[in-house]
Amino acid sequence: MEKKTLFDKVWDAHVVKSVSQGPDVFFIDKHFIHEVTSPVAFLNLEKRGIGVKYPERTIATPDHNVPTVAQDQTIKDKLSRMQVERLRENCKRYGIELHDLGSAHHGIVHVIGPELGVTQPGMTIVCGDSHTSTHGAFGAIAFGIGTSEVEMVLATQCIMQSKPKKMRISVDGELGNGVTSKDIILYIISKISAAGATGYFVEYAGSAIRNLSMEARMTICNMSIEMGARGGFIAPDETTYNYLKGKRYSPKGEAWDQAVEYWNSLQTDQGAVFDKEYTYDAADIEPMITYGTNPGMGIKVKGTIPSLDGMEGSNKKSYLKSLDYMGFQPGEAVKGKLVDYVFVGSCTNGRIEDIRSVAQFVKGRRKADNITAWIVPGSREVEKMAHEEGLVKILEEAGFELRQPGCSACLAMNDDKIPAGKYAVSTSNRNFEGRQGPGARTMLASPLTVAAVAVTGRITDPREVFNN
Repeated sequence: MEKKTLFDKVWDAHVVKSVSQGPDVFFIDKHFIHEVTSPVAFLNLEKRGIGVKYPERTIATPDHNVPTVAQDQTIKDKLSRMQVERLRENCKRYGIELHDLGSAHHGIVHVIGPELGVTQPGMTIVCGDSHTSTHGAFGAIAFGIGTSEVEMVLATQCIMQSKPKKMRISVDGELGNGVTSKDIILYIISKISAAGATGYFVEYAGSAIRNLSMEARMTICNMSIEMGARGGFIAPDETTYNYLKGKRYSPKGEAWDQAVEYWNSLQTDQGAVFDKEYTYDAADIEPMITYGTNPGMGIKVKGTIPSLDGMEGSNKKSYLKSLDYMGFQPGEAVKGKLVDYVFVGSCTNGRIEDIRSVAQFVKGRRKADNITAWIVPGSREVEKMAHEEGLVKILEEAGFELRQPGCSACLAMNDDKIPAGKYAVSTSNRNFEGRQGPGARTMLASPLTVAAVAVTGRITDPREVFNN
């Protein structure tokens, strides 16, 4: 029999029709929508007199533009308010499940999907958002789509899609103290670049990956797009099943047993061939931080910014432009540099494990006077758990401000913006120019590194703070 990768197994099971020398007609199991990329799609359906084919396969929540304070009040920003209102109207009109502001399961779309058990192994999942690859942590094929494709999925539950190439990235060995899944993915992207996986779907494998929790796996898959990949995923195992068991939309009873039997088949066959493979040693990974204006521009916290050696032409010009925006110089260290803001949140690191880790390490400490510290839970469920576990009290005593769920300072589409020229060390996923606000300077890092920066006020290796 032909040896198949996990990607082949899931992809091939969802091809409705193959077009000769063209894309596949590809069936979508679950479709997540939010307030930004759905209004035009619904408007076009209305203009064409087309309904939503399978409304029960779509889940909605407002997250990108929503404020993270006073969510019980009318949204002040006119555009944001209109987008949220349109989402409510469209969900009501077409019978789509909506987890609205203030509801028990409101939150960032890529946080609530797994929380509810909507995300399951072997599924195909899309959303009008780049970081849909988060759901790949469960062994699902998940990727972001554009507004016209959102319309296509609403109308037909299918999408036209060419099959990507296959890449496997293995990380073997044991992670060192203070090293997290965020450091793993920043390390990988720094090695292969922000475009190194363009045209590929990535399977993450190896002992270091298998030993991660589900929330840590979601962080890895979330940032697959940041190296150009169409998406990324991890084969399901007992860790996956333990996370899903008992969730609201997880199979129950006999259906659970049948599902697990199928999920167990979702492994890459021994001897299956990938188009490209990379292997890394976990022992070489240390706490990471970015210094430039794309996620591939990353170094170890204790490292130095690469010099200009070997650079020429447009590469040199763009490199210097990036460093100029950040206020850095080639060859200098970032460790010790003063910081203005820290942000813990987003679909990358806004889950309860992230908040627990920060609270654990700042307990009994205070943030530095020069730091503004925001913690934004990824969902109402995360917020509730943070209160129940006493984490909010610890964080507030340390000088952190806990806000309400939403995408928040990950992107400058709401009120949570970093001022121009200020430095923010952030657990989010993108550090492009202006990503967190016009002129804002973003440095991506793990929750532990963010915690260390918060209490010292400057770029700090977390191992030097929390091991003492």
